[in-house]
Amino acid sequence: MGIGDKISNATEEAVGKVKEKVGDATDNERLQAEGLTEQAEANVKQAAERAGDAVEDARDAAKDAFGS
Repeated sequence: MGIGDKISNATEEAVGKVKEKVGDATDNERLQAEGLTEQAEANVKQAAERAGDAVEDARDAAKDAFGS
């Protein structure tokens, strides 16, 4: 994954946290739920990025080990 995707996902998570906190402070359940949803979506994307990075690292290690 590119750095742009990582920044975008971190931003989405941060915005979700802000929405959740504002919703908490104002007793706005819809805003709380929206914030939690955005955080969950960002976390899923970040997990996929880590998995993709791990696959790339494994591929690179295999290439190094076998001289390809």
